[in-house]
Amino acid sequence: MKLLTLEAAVEKRQSIKKLVFTNGHFDLLHAGHIDYLHKARALGDALFIGLNSDHSTRLLKGDKRPITPQADRVRVLSALEMVDGIILFDDPTAHKLLDALRPEVYAKGGDYVIDPDKTGTLLPEAPLVQGYGGRIELIPYLPGYSTTELIARIVEKFCD
Repeated sequence: MKLLTLEAAVEKRQSIKKLVFTNGHFDLLHAGHIDYLHKARALGDALFIGLNSDHSTRLLKGDKRPITPQADRVRVLSALEMVDGIILFDDPTAHKLLDALRPEVYAKGGDYVIDPDKTGTLLPEAPLVQGYGGRIELIPYLPGYSTTELIARIVEKFCD
């Protein structure tokens, strides 16, 4: 298992020259997630994932999510070769993890924006990462792959 406490992650981070960090729910892992995580891992020497807990996911996505409980999401992500560490967190943003780990690269999906004048979801952690000199990499999504779209296809096919 690659699950780490924040304290253990900070300790492990000391030996990593170029840490890449990303965070998310990773509910119903699919090909889009795999593509994204491969691209993120290629940006540095190790990839840590901040995984939204069940509590955090419910706060952000609603009472019907997550579909996959956090223990199962940790287990699936731990099986991926490109993932070096996973830290569960309850907060709505990854500020606390980013502040503690100070990764050289913060990777997020292409639906986020750094510039408030652009269309998309404004990345709330951007000022923190930019403030300590980290780099933000926005990785484009694989078209047609999102958990929300996957859920919609399942509902359409099986819940007439």
